[in-house]
Parts: sequence; structure tokens; C-alpha cells
Amino acid sequence: MATSSITKNFIISGQKQVEKFANAIEESYQESLHRAPTPDLGITHLRGSEEVKKFMAKRKKTNA
Repeated sequence: MATSSITKNFIISGQKQVEKFANAIEESYQESLHRAPTPDLGITHLRGSEEVKKFMAKRKKTNA
């Protein structure tokens, strides 16, 4: 998410800057509504080293 990368304070002054900032936030939000959902891998929790190994093998095969 884009907002997680904002780590510093900044100042917005003037009507034009405020409108640009508000428009950018609105555009980002609208884009997030149209993103394709991530595929369901059927895993909700990995418990134990064997499940982690199986998941990583599946991931490696999928991304190869």
C-alpha cells in the first residue's frame, strides 16, 4: 500500500497543493479498488517446518 511508504512529515500549503494532494489520495484509492485479487493458494496458516517447505516448493515452482 502506498501510504505505508510515507515516513516523514511534510507540509501542504496553498489551495492548489491541497487539491493536488487530495486528488492523488483519491486516485490511489480508486486504483486500489480495481486491482485483481491475489490468487487463493489454499493456505491460511503455516504450521511447522514441513508446511513451510511445501509452501516454498510450490512458490518456487509457480515463479519458475
